[in-house]
Amino acid sequence: QVQLVESGGGLVQAGGSLRLSCAASGRTLSMYVMGWFRQAPGKEREFVAISWSGGSTAYANSVKGRFTISRDNAKKMVYLQMNSLKPEDTAVYYCAAEYGTKGPGYNPDLWNDWGQGTQVTVSS
Repeated sequence: QVQLVESGGGLVQAGGSLRLSCAASGRTLSMYVMGWFRQAPGKEREFVAISWSGGSTAYANSVKGRFTISRDNAKKMVYLQMNSLKPEDTAVYYCAAEYGTKGPGYNPDLWNDWGQGTQVTVSS
């Protein structure tokens, strides 16, 4: 199991940028698939970005071209750089981890390890 702690959320104006961080502790991060998800008020948790241990990444269509997921396995850190933020990006953002090389995909119900979340609010 891995413990995850997110940070970096806050209030930003539309068009601005934020960088979220996820600090992991426990097993070697390189052995995990890492993901970012978000949950807006009254909505279900949704996939944002995923990073496989081999280096591949994937993004939700709604954030593609604006968000970038990256990881530093040596530091046990995962990041989400968010640019050109929109009010509809407002949500609690969660870091997630799944042991293995393939991962559970884009369905948040299939991920086991989660952080506590960090609030991102984008004002118009």
